Amino acid sequence: MARNFIYKDIFFTNVLRILDERKMTQKELAERAGISTAFISDIAKGQGNPSILTMEAISIALDVSLPILLDTTDLDTRSLNDLAGGKAPQSLPPGYKRISAVLTDYQAYLATEWDAANRKKLRGPFAPRKHNKVV
Repeated sequence: MARNFIYKDIFFTNVLRILDERKMTQKELAERAGISTAFISDIAKGQGNPSILTMEAISIALDVSLPILLDTTDLDTRSLNDLAGGKAPQSLPPGYKRISAVLTDYQAYLATEWDAANRKKLRGPFAPRKHNKVV
């Protein structure tokens, strides 16, 4: 069975979403990133296979961090599983979701507080235990 890499799919869906949010064209992105319009078009159609350097140039041109373009997506779990050819790898335990959202300042404050509390909770029992060395 051929291995299907879903990261490029997550990447291109995020690029398309940000282009739409910013009313930016693929041509403008290509110019800002120093990449050919044809290659940006291939990426937007899910046909391109960008290198990490190309993805970095695109993230800089969009003024977002590269991990955001690779880690979050607006695709639902079913679509991600279909792209992965089965079950997409999960980085969080059951009952937790990673999202990307547009929020007011106050909502962002609340979300940041919730995020910090959940990260602390997840680190608790899963944190590696330190062993004391006897010298």
